[in-house]
Amino acid sequence: MKINGKHYRTIWVHQDDPSVIQAIDQRFLPHEVIIEDLKDVDAIAKAIKEMHIRGAGLIGTTAGYGMYLAALHAPRHSEEAFMSALVHAGEMLKATRPTAVNLEWAVNRCLEAIKAEKGIENKIAAARRTADAIADEDAAFCRRIGEHGLPIIEEISRRKKGEPVNILTHCNAGWLAFVDYGTATAPIYAAHEKGIKVHVYVDETRPLNQGGQLTAFELGQNGVPHTIITDNAGGHLMQHGMVDMVIVGCDRATRTGDVANKIGTYLKALAAHANGIPFYVALPSSSIDWKIRDGIREIPIETRSENEVKYIRGRTKDGKIESVLITPANSPAANYAFDVTPNHLITALITERGVCPATEEGIAGLFGHGNND
Repeated sequence: MKINGKHYRTIWVHQDDPSVIQAIDQRFLPHEVIIEDLKDVDAIAKAIKEMHIRGAGLIGTTAGYGMYLAALHAPRHSEEAFMSALVHAGEMLKATRPTAVNLEWAVNRCLEAIKAEKGIENKIAAARRTADAIADEDAAFCRRIGEHGLPIIEEISRRKKGEPVNILTHCNAGWLAFVDYGTATAPIYAAHEKGIKVHVYVDETRPLNQGGQLTAFELGQNGVPHTIITDNAGGHLMQHGMVDMVIVGCDRATRTGDVANKIGTYLKALAAHANGIPFYVALPSSSIDWKIRDGIREIPIETRSENEVKYIRGRTKDGKIESVLITPANSPAANYAFDVTPNHLITALITERGVCPATEEGIAGLFGHGNND
């Protein structure tokens, strides 16, 4: 996707120094576009944990590059010491954000590729090759999600005789949350590029306002009509026929079709269900956790600092970016980062292999019964 007319991915290897990973530091968007240099696995872990980068696909890709940097800096006096350092780096990365399964998936994939090679230089090459493959696949899968989701928007457009299709989304599951295209936004971008009229209602998504800041930023940069709304406005819009479909992303899905996404997604699904509005979840297969069946009981829900609730960050009149306390200083706050939407509230899943019911049978019809099927 584009920023100021120039194509960017969210993360890439420095073109002049392959020991440096560069990424868009999303903490400064939409006010500033800052490119951060990440030079070792500790910097990668910090970027994930402190949300310089965020989003399921991008977390996984960044973790892949973290394993590559870990390999570059690991001891080389023996393969045993080298691999011990890589395993330790992988565990450190996995601990940064527990909900998005892409993180664990990417670390394990890199470790398997590294272990399969003999010789430290070959192992380092395998780490780089695997990280690059994860990044390229992430972009390709998101592009295919757009292709498979496009007919859904086309059909609504036909029913509306070419009037704008009003789409509500929650949080940011756009290209900023992946390497390119995004998941929830990929069908929207595909429709927009085809000339179909679309309009997106963008939930602000408290507490970090990733919808109002990031989704709105990227939609605006790519010319997609949109309106920012408060998180609590979605139900009202649905009641009054102002939403044609809801599409969200996913940080982890069970093999039975339950999905974890940014906190507040479950409430949007309930409102959509009550008003007969289709509710779609877009995700790549790397977000499916094949080991679990019951999302409500088995998906770990990250809790984050109360300061993200109590403070809000933005640009002041004098141009400075500052954090401002918006609650009583001594009042405690709870900050659950995700919730789980049960599969019976989901119209369908949109994946890189096609659209399927949010059921174990539907998912198995596209992917088999696990990663190796």
